[in-house]
Amino acid sequence: MAIERIIDTAISADDNDEQIIEVSLRPHSFSEYVGQERLKKNLKLAIDAAKKRGEPLDHILLYGPPGLGKTTMASVLAHEMGAGLRVTAGPAIERAGDLASILTNLADGDILFIDEIHRLSRTVEEVLYSAMEDYKLDIVIGKGPAARSIRLDLPKFTVIGATTRTGSLAAPLRDRFGHLYRLEFYTPDEIAQIITRAAGILGSDIKSEAARLLSTRARLTPRIANRLLKRVRDYADVNGDGIIDTVTTERALSMMEIDELGLDPADRLMLKSIIDNYGDSPVGLNTIAALTGDETSTIEDFYEPYLMQIGFIERTPRGRKVTAKAHKHVSSSNAKKPEK
Repeated sequence: MAIERIIDTAISADDNDEQIIEVSLRPHSFSEYVGQERLKKNLKLAIDAAKKRGEPLDHILLYGPPGLGKTTMASVLAHEMGAGLRVTAGPAIERAGDLASILTNLADGDILFIDEIHRLSRTVEEVLYSAMEDYKLDIVIGKGPAARSIRLDLPKFTVIGATTRTGSLAAPLRDRFGHLYRLEFYTPDEIAQIITRAAGILGSDIKSEAARLLSTRARLTPRIANRLLKRVRDYADVNGDGIIDTVTTERALSMMEIDELGLDPADRLMLKSIIDNYGDSPVGLNTIAALTGDETSTIEDFYEPYLMQIGFIERTPRGRKVTAKAHKHVSSSNAKKPEK
């Protein structure tokens, strides 16, 4: 069955082209999906059991830092189940009527993927409870004394929710998921495999040494790996013969100011701001946001997970604390800057 997608159309042509390229790089089956072996093993078992019983998959919640493949995994699951896929996002479902419109257009066995499910409003969540548990939809028609409630039967479908913040999910919603899985950061070897596969899809010639070099700069995240690959490919096409080797990769990464650990200028600015102003003392998230000009959600969801993974930031009861390892890296980065 063809995969159907609901995608926000209010994007520019350039963004749309980039999105099409990004979708083309995504694997479509477990055999193409690199990494997340524990998750794949559990989901394969769930799929085999559901197919044997002739039932849809139980509802699935995928959580973890952004860029690790939650949307891709939903697409793979739809492909493996031979089911239709409807894709939307929590902020896009503003009213209960929006959710009702989506649910009533599903077919038996369809998968509804809700990205950023933690951002659903409370009224929408309450409608989703009975839909997930009983496959019933309770809607109110009319207003005031003439209002009446009716219950509609829904097809048996599967909700796959994705979130970077499980703690923000209401407990009744979280409890309705039969499968809860965290996506882990990838290993450099897995990232190198992803880069090599993506280069083949893009029609680029990349040397194995260059793929390994890129894998050390991709923050252990496939989305970032694919983005860096496309930028290095641009550099190789404009400044070379199109072949991505280690020299070309080093020059492109240097131009983008991506260091040997994958940190970019924004990461180093955040670390340096904390060190310069607070040294070894803990500092609150709102203070960090004020220092850097970023939103607290950006720091929590994008910068912090990787910086904690590599041991540069610690969470303490009094706030975030920069480690000695980070101090050393920032000092080394400053020493390497050429004098102007």
